[in-house]
Amino acid sequence: MYMTSFNTFVIRLIIIGLFYIFSPPDNRGQSLERDQMNRLSEAFGKKSIPAFIEFLQIPNNSYFPEQIHQNLIWLNRKFTELGFKTSILKTSTNPYLLAEWKNTSSESSVLFYAHADGQPVDPSLWNQKDPYEPVLKEKSKTGSWNIIGWSSLEERIDPEYRIFARSSSDDKGPIMMLITAIEILQHENITLPYRLKVLIDLEEEKGSPGIQYVAEKYREALKSDFLVIFDGPKHYSHLPSLTFGARGISTIRLTVYGPRMSLHSGHYGNYAPNPALRLSRLLASMKDEQGRVIIPGYYDNIKMNRDTREQLTYVPDQTDQINRSIGIHSADKVGENYQESLQYPSLNIRGLSSGWTGNEVRTIIPDKAIAEIDIRTVPESDPKRLIDLVKQHITNQGYYIINREPTDEERSDYSRIIAFESGTGYKAFRTDFNSPIGIWLYNAMMRVSCDEPVRKRISGGSVPVSPLVHILEIPAVTVPTVNPDNNQHSPNENLRLGNYLAGIKIFLAILTQPPE
Repeated sequence: MYMTSFNTFVIRLIIIGLFYIFSPPDNRGQSLERDQMNRLSEAFGKKSIPAFIEFLQIPNNSYFPEQIHQNLIWLNRKFTELGFKTSILKTSTNPYLLAEWKNTSSESSVLFYAHADGQPVDPSLWNQKDPYEPVLKEKSKTGSWNIIGWSSLEERIDPEYRIFARSSSDDKGPIMMLITAIEILQHENITLPYRLKVLIDLEEEKGSPGIQYVAEKYREALKSDFLVIFDGPKHYSHLPSLTFGARGISTIRLTVYGPRMSLHSGHYGNYAPNPALRLSRLLASMKDEQGRVIIPGYYDNIKMNRDTREQLTYVPDQTDQINRSIGIHSADKVGENYQESLQYPSLNIRGLSSGWTGNEVRTIIPDKAIAEIDIRTVPESDPKRLIDLVKQHITNQGYYIINREPTDEERSDYSRIIAFESGTGYKAFRTDFNSPIGIWLYNAMMRVSCDEPVRKRISGGSVPVSPLVHILEIPAVTVPTVNPDNNQHSPNENLRLGNYLAGIKIFLAILTQPPE
């Protein structure tokens, strides 16, 4: 009986040994060395270009449901082929796509967010036939961008080559970087060290009106330990970058009324008040000559201690270079430097309209003048409070405030009439540098480059993910990957190939970095 037990034991050992010999190793959370990530990113990045072109060829204006549907089909197919379980999250507007990869024993989960819709296009303003027909371009010695054949990539990928197409950088590029990184891990038989969830927004460019509904209805499905946002440009130094917050956004529309209809300036000049002049004076009363808001209480609650100011100085901005690149002599004095200026709520005149200009100019006194204003909020500033402060300031300037066209009686009773309309978009959020998600991503970035990553306390732009942050109660950090001069939202949007390959490497580092 003893010999039988011994023989059984030996047989079991042999079976176990054979299992380990012929079974693939468990590579869960296996780290890739930097040179491996470089080699794999370049090889698979080059191989992924045809699929990327196919993705960019699909028009993606979120105001056209049929375009969004085609993008949804492509994404759903792609993630399904990669082995993800996909779900279409329907809203009253555009759908969202949730792709889940659960092939891991880890209890930790990370939610990735990106968007696949793009800004509308005016083909006449693009230096190519069709913004949805990607072209490869090379910069000439004179600074112009010239189209070259895709065959140029067969021998090598010049990092300075660029792909010009709508959404090449904002935000289909990062999505393709993720897809390529997943393909690399599967080829290398590396299992993720956490459960991965990918949420693709298909209406971000119109403010993601359905994202709060998605966060509330699919709270359990989206529940994760960390939220990583893939959107926006890296720091212009091309160093790996992390952004720990985003400003919120609110809007105000002001309409100052003059005469009932536009009047001949010869007959009524010096007599009928000009609403364009009155609106200009009103707007000028809100800021000083240095660009600082002088409405009492506007900057209340914004306090920065020594540690915070020190954090801001770590971002390697060069003021002269920034000013040259945007074509200004000197900056407003809201903060002591560029990063500090982003820590305060803004009050920006984003558009003015009154009368006619250019070839349509007319000798008239306009009947009205309109100003469109956006307010970029920070976590310390309540958007409703800021809107109320602006409204009170307007009242203090002697204006009668309404929310519609004035009646004839109101025109007779009040000298200064203004329509005030406002709206609150998404809120600001910010995550601490030394939070668990901050430390996790910092460690991943250090595997990408031996240089310290650029860590920004908050970004200047807004991303509509605050419902995810606040409803899911989840810390969030943005990992920007594309080139700063990508012309996002504008004609001739582009993605630098050096950023595309580096982005794949960044995804590889994050996907193989255990979150513990």
